Formats: sequence, C-alpha cells, structure tokens
Amino acid sequence: MFRVSERPNIPRAFKLALLCAALGTCLLPAAELSSYRGFQFGMTLSRAAEQAGIKPTEAKLEHQRPVLIQVLDFEPNLFHSAVAKSDPVSAISLSFLDGQLFRMAVVYDRYKVEGMTTADMIQALSASYGTPTSPKAEIAYHSYYAESAPVLARWEDSEYSYNLIRAEDRSTFALVLYSKALDARAQTAIIEATRLDALEAPQREADRASKQAEANQLEQEKSRLANKASFRP
Repeated sequence: MFRVSERPNIPRAFKLALLCAALGTCLLPAAELSSYRGFQFGMTLSRAAEQAGIKPTEAKLEHQRPVLIQVLDFEPNLFHSAVAKSDPVSAISLSFLDGQLFRMAVVYDRYKVEGMTTADMIQALSASYGTPTSPKAEIAYHSYYAESAPVLARWEDSEYSYNLIRAEDRSTFALVLYSKALDARAQTAIIEATRLDALEAPQREADRASKQAEANQLEQEKSRLANKASFRP
C-alpha cells in the first residue's frame, strides 16, 4: 500500500484523459477553418473560379454599390462522375466582397444524407471541426441576406465561422461558412445597398415605364408608315 506521502506514477496521457473527462472537453488541436476544399477566405474571384473549374464571367452581380457583391454558383461534381458517387456535396455558392471571397454555402445532396438526423450530421462534421456550440441564432441563407435559417450547430474560432443549417425546403442540410471580418463588412454594405435600392425604386420604375412608352411609340410609328405606304382602299 502507498503511504499518505506517496502517489502512484500515473502516465501524463492518462492524467490528460482524466482532465478532459472532468471538464467535459478534449484538448484537440484547433481545426483549420480558413479554407474549404481549396477555397481560401479572401482569395480573388478569378482564383476561386479557376479552383472551381468555371469562368469568372459566370459570377452573378448582386449589388454594385456601396461595394461590389458577386456570387459564383457551381456543382463541384458536375464533370467528375466517379467522385460524385461518394461526395455528399451537390452545390457550392461562393460570395465575394469587392472581389474577395467572404462566404461559402455548401449544400449536401439530399439523397446522400437521406435519413440522417441533425445529431448524425453534427457528429460527422465534428470529426473534422471539433466540438461545436449550439447557439440560439439564425444566419442569412438563400437569396443572400434576404432569408435566414436557424443554426443547428456552429464551429468557429476568432476569425471564421461554420454553421450547420437545414436547407430552404428542409430536404437536406447546408453548411454556411464565412470570414467574420469580411462578412461583417459585407452585411453592412448589403443593408445599405438594399436601402438605396428601395429609395431609388420609384425613379427606376418611372424610367422603365418611360423607356417602354417610347419604344411602344416608335413601334407604332414604324407600323403606321409601313401600313400607310401599302394601304389601298
């Protein structure tokens, strides 16, 4: 037996395991959240398009002022049928702020997650990203800040955030990833862009109606001249 002053020679790894169990955590290396499948937050649109295997001109313009917001959508396995058989990702949407990647939305193939519960998805993602939190929060998703979805689980560090949500029709899951610094700038800019669009909407509609009326008048005049020249009573 050990005397009171003696302690067993417990291995350091076992001590660490006991500590982890006591704290309810495990001291694992921090997950790398600055990139996803070769897409690095802050990378240019041209580099991201090259990584995706598509043309930069395929990017859609979302807002032009006060800053440029563009979105590049693609299907990662469209031209790789062999990979598509095992890859659960069906689509990826990349968002750019003045040409810098600030947000990604990864949509999973509904047939490859069919039957999986939220707990199943969290467990699978945690194997790569560590222990998540379950915040009572919503995140902008689909139509780029026009709609939102509840966050089911979140993996984050001081700079980046990964958020598991249900996709818009709830038939599958999606993972929304963003750079906190760039996304904060983008949100502010998009709110201002939306305000400006609403403010200028009446004038834009008036201009559209005026152009349409002018085009109708020109068409009417063209028809009048043609019919007048050919008309025989």
